[in-house]
Amino acid sequence: MANRVVPAFLIALLLIIHAQLWFGRGSVGNVSAMQQKLEAQKAANLRAQQANERLASEVRDLREGIEMVEEKARMELGMVKPNEIFVSIGK
Repeated sequence: MANRVVPAFLIALLLIIHAQLWFGRGSVGNVSAMQQKLEAQKAANLRAQQANERLASEVRDLREGIEMVEEKARMELGMVKPNEIFVSIGK
């Protein structure tokens, strides 16, 4: 009987390890899904980083130059300087 217990135990252990490989947390499918999520997150991080760099550049421009502030005020708020006439063409 002892001769059969060791091989049966080893086979059961092998089956458990094999099941973990295909169905457990570190399974082939799970690792593939995690890699896809990782790639998607890297792409999202890159887009966010580029947006942050654009915003940082705009902040730098706003801090350094009054022309940028004046342009923003003219475009977004319709600012007009004294002795200027505002003419809207189009819409």
